[in-house]
Amino acid sequence: MKHLLTSTAAAALVAIGSMAGAADLKMSHVRPQDATIDKELRAFSEQVADATGGDVSINVFPASALGDYTTVQERVSVGAIDMATQPAATGAERRMQISSFPYLANNWDEARQIYGPDGVVREVMAGLYAEQGITMLAAYPVYFGGISLNTDPVSPGTVEDKGIKVRVPGIKSFQLTGEALGYIPSPIPFSEAFTAIQTGVVDGVIGSGAEGYYASFRDVTKAYIPANTHFEVWYMIVSDESLAALDEDDQAALKAAAKDFEATRWTVAEEDQGKWEQRLADELDANVVDLSDAQLEAMAEKVRADVWPVVLEDVGAEWGQGILDKLGK
Repeated sequence: MKHLLTSTAAAALVAIGSMAGAADLKMSHVRPQDATIDKELRAFSEQVADATGGDVSINVFPASALGDYTTVQERVSVGAIDMATQPAATGAERRMQISSFPYLANNWDEARQIYGPDGVVREVMAGLYAEQGITMLAAYPVYFGGISLNTDPVSPGTVEDKGIKVRVPGIKSFQLTGEALGYIPSPIPFSEAFTAIQTGVVDGVIGSGAEGYYASFRDVTKAYIPANTHFEVWYMIVSDESLAALDEDDQAALKAAAKDFEATRWTVAEEDQGKWEQRLADELDANVVDLSDAQLEAMAEKVRADVWPVVLEDVGAEWGQGILDKLGK
């Protein structure tokens, strides 16, 4: 009888220990359910569960269900939300604008050198997250940005005034880029952007790319201009508090899965961008404008001349220029 009780008590202790070692983490992202990132994060969650023997469970919350990305970043910072894969919130830290600096990368090879493993901007962003109590696990390359219009384009390959009003995020670099390219920028929250286009308050959007416009604005997209306005990269982040609560083996498994997640994305992102541009043309019958290299370079030169000095002042001229110097810009 004594042996039976001892065995039962031991089993109970093992069960309690297993429960104590398990972690149920919440992961936020900004796209609708079944979007590309949603599917990829669910696959990532399964990989983590397998690698940790079920110790770590990641529940994915799409479509900003846990709050807009600025709120989510702030909540990750204090441990109220465990994880997110999303754009950097410049409202929380203005220096994070360096991640979406317009025309910083000219092509996918440059983008990988800048934002990929050991990239200058990637390392800077990891440091800025660390200051907020956040660990960056991976960079997630999305696309080069463009311009979506619910009207016919006007001189899309030039920087002359077009008389077209477009929604831009409330981020100085996007507002100034819109102006430099000849548009009339109107800062409008993302949650109000679709209605603003639908009702004619604005005629289009700057700040996303083909996949983003297809996901959120396909019913109001008649033309798409692949202007390469910026390189969109999101970051997989985790609260330092949530990470520290995992044992060493589970932390290592999570970081290894994140590394695989990023490596896979870099192999498909460029092709993925082309597919979404083609879907805009084929499924929506949108006019996907073909821009020449010369036109793109002229647009880039205009933005670098007009926008970079102003944004550098906003992020700290010496700090920002030091990063650009490392990039040879």
